[in-house]
Formats: sequence, structure tokens, C-alpha cells
Amino acid sequence: MNLSFNIIFNIYSVLIVIIIHFNARKLFEKDSLPDRLYLSVLYITVLMLVLDILSRFDGDGSVICIVLNRVGNFLIFLMVPVLPSLWLAYVHYHVFRDEKRTRKLLFPLCAINAVYAAALILSRSYGWFYFFDPDNVYQRGPFFLVPVFITVMLMLAAFVLVVANRGNLERRSFLSLVFVAVPPLIGTILQVRFYGISLVLNSVVFSLLIVFLNIQKHSLYTDHLTGVSNRKKLDEYLKEKVGSCSGIKSFSAILIDINNFKYINDTYGHDIGDEALATTAKLLRSCLRNGDFIARFGGDEFCIIVDVSNLSDLEALVCRINNSLERHNRSGVHLYEIRISMGYAVYDPRSHRSAEEFLKQIDMLMYEDKQSFRNKLHAT
Repeated sequence: MNLSFNIIFNIYSVLIVIIIHFNARKLFEKDSLPDRLYLSVLYITVLMLVLDILSRFDGDGSVICIVLNRVGNFLIFLMVPVLPSLWLAYVHYHVFRDEKRTRKLLFPLCAINAVYAAALILSRSYGWFYFFDPDNVYQRGPFFLVPVFITVMLMLAAFVLVVANRGNLERRSFLSLVFVAVPPLIGTILQVRFYGISLVLNSVVFSLLIVFLNIQKHSLYTDHLTGVSNRKKLDEYLKEKVGSCSGIKSFSAILIDINNFKYINDTYGHDIGDEALATTAKLLRSCLRNGDFIARFGGDEFCIIVDVSNLSDLEALVCRINNSLERHNRSGVHLYEIRISMGYAVYDPRSHRSAEEFLKQIDMLMYEDKQSFRNKLHAT
């Protein structure tokens, strides 16, 4: 590829990243680790695209071209493991949803980058990774595949992490995270096979666009506080379930309300109240299978939709939820206890109820359960 083509191609890629960044800043949280990791990938990608342009100023004996070429190539080589390292950390968080655990991963990743940087600096005089001929043209060294190997191994680790833990991910997120590794790997193979072709960074931009589109869609349908689906997604999902329901296969829904939530808010403050909502959502999700649906219905209420067609299986799930909350309360982790009321039912296709009517049905059942809880409190 000639210099002018590389400049145009890279500038086009930089503009795409800038557009992604502009839109991402509107959705992202300042203190969110995955959001910071994603933005870091954007910044590093832009920097490396610019450096890639500088590294193309070869075959010219002018001092400025020599300096730009050598500085550009050195920094490109130096930063090769940074992008896959950040991506691995990003994937790790989305798989385990644990910031502390992901932060611990950053230490070995930093160590890998530090060792590689030291080897690159020490080997400059020997041309192990790359060198320049008398005409200031970049040439591959005997160990030029080392940074490629590191990149592939880190990307492969991210891929394996996603596949091995696909049960922890929603289908949409799983497909997005798996596919993201494909364009850079193809670009890496092409760049190694065909000297002079630069596609890796441009393919990374394509992958970042895929991730952002998934983030954007996820943000549209996700409750910010609890991380479960929001009311908009619930309404759409429930209508789909009712529409696809048949006499052979049905589904069930559970409407859940946190008892005495106002007391938690008034006694311990709204921050603790928010924590109680997030904790409840986490406990409920832990009782569900991969593919089961949970959403925040509104306020302190949640709705679960599962592919269960008989009442006994549904009651077993209800029992599992109650046992999980009971174990949590006995642990004494928080100052408050989480008690809930539930209304649940198996959808009857013969009733021809709409999604709204079915929600009203389980809402009434939940209200009855809540009244029973209040009566028990007054009795004691």
C-alpha cells in the first residue's frame, strides 16, 4: 500500500473512532471500569492509527522522514500488546461482573507489557524485531512474530474466556464479544502473510463499532441501577411471549415487590436503598437459568419470565428464590433484611389474555401476598 492510501484509510478509521467516542461519552459512566477500559481502547486505537501513518515515511533520506519513520515504528511495536490487554480486561469484567477481580487481572497484563517493552528496547541495536536498511526502509527482524504471538494469545484468551463462560452472558453480548476477535485476527494473518498490507488497526475499528452498537442497544433496554432489563424491554418481551404462546408450550411470570423498602430508604438513606435494589436483583438472577428473563418493573418491583409450563415447576422456582433470600438475610452482610412478596402464574393460552391483562393478574396475586405479609406483622 502506498503512503497516500494508508493516510486516507487511517484518517477514515480515526473519524469513525471519534464518532464512536462522541456517542459513547453520552452513555458511559465516569466511574465505570468497563466504560473506562472501552474508552482507553478507543484512545489507544486512534494513537496507533496516527503512529501507523508516521511509520510509513520510509524510503526517503530526509531527516524528518527518518525520524518520523523510526519513532512511528518503535512506538507501534511498543504498544502492540496494549490493545489486546485492554480488550481481555474488558471481556473479563463482562464475564464475571466483578471490578475487584478484573483489577487484579490488570497486574499480570501490565507485567506482560513491561517485559515485552524491556525486550523491545534492549533489542533495538540487534534488530531482533525489526530494523531499517540503508535506504530507511523498514524490514522484519528474526523475531518479528513475537508481538504477533502475544497479540494472538491475548485475543485467544479473551475468546476462550467468553466461550467457556457463555452461561454468564446474554446471547446478544455473547455473540458480540465472540465476533469482535474475528476481524483483528484476520487482519493480523493478512498483515503477516502479505508484507506492506496494514489492516489490523482498521479491523479493530470495525470491531469497536460492533461492540458500541451492542452497548448502545444494551443501554436502551437496561435498568441503570440494577443492571437487569428495564420496563421498556419487559413490555416488548412479554408481548412476544404472549404472541408466540401455544397450547403445547406456555410460560410463567413472577412479579416481585420488596417489603418495607420505604423503611430501608428512610432509615438508612437512599444510597443504601439503591444498594438494596441492586442486591435484590443480583440474588434473583442467581436463582435463574441462562435464558430466563428478569426486569425491573418499576420502583422496588421486579418481574421474572421463565419458560415453565406447569405450576409445580414454577412453585419450585419461587421456593428457590425464598431460600436464597433467607440465606442472604442469615449471613448478616447488610444492616437490613430483604423480604419480598410475590405473585406468580402460568400463562394460559386458552384465556387469550393480553400481556397487560396477564400482568394485572399476577399484580393482584402479588398484592394478596403483600397483604398477607402485613397481616402477619400486625399479628406479631
